[in-house]
Amino acid sequence: MEPAGIDHLVLTVEDAERSCRFYERALGAERIEFEGRLALGLGDQKVNLHVAGAEYDPHATEPVPGSGDFCVLVSTPIEEVRAHLEREGIEVIHGPVEKVGTHGPLRSVYVRDPDGNLVELAEPQY
Repeated sequence: MEPAGIDHLVLTVEDAERSCRFYERALGAERIEFEGRLALGLGDQKVNLHVAGAEYDPHATEPVPGSGDFCVLVSTPIEEVRAHLEREGIEVIHGPVEKVGTHGPLRSVYVRDPDGNLVELAEPQY
């Protein structure tokens, strides 16, 4: 087998509508509706939203809101990202800091979504 990439990941959330509003405002995510479900478009990837207690089968063994931790690449300079987040009233809990991503160095800031998931926003430096 030869992996080609990641198509989507799933976040378990308390309120899918609230999560969509946050990610649209904070990251400019695209709200995607499919088969009666909600997801977030982030570049070429998608984050499906499962509401806690009403997850789609199959699902993680113990899906709980706030257990996610992921990184979203941004094409905007990280200082502009931080300023945008501050204008939107979204607390930056860490950064900007230097990190190492899949393809090289990153400059990152970290925020928490309404469920407490850790979201790293990273500007590639390569």
